[in-house]
Amino acid sequence: MSRQVISATLAIEKGKIVCADCGRALVEAGQSWKRHAALTSTPIRDMPGAASAVDDKVVLRYFACPGCGSLLDTETALPEDPFLDDVVKA
Repeated sequence: MSRQVISATLAIEKGKIVCADCGRALVEAGQSWKRHAALTSTPIRDMPGAASAVDDKVVLRYFACPGCGSLLDTETALPEDPFLDDVVKA
């Protein structure tokens, strides 16, 4: 089976969502891959150039490959918000 590119950072191989850089499988296609990525969160207010009007609670979530550390995606959210699920079917 060939690789199906689904974004600049993710692909589907053999029915699994994988890191496009190293090929590490994250999860079966059709499931939320973000729950299987390495997660780091940074308060937006702590970032260089952040506007003073940004609420203290808003964070930037970084989702990285647990194998090679490549950045897979980011999202802005409140800490208690669920992930913005990216579910891709093969």
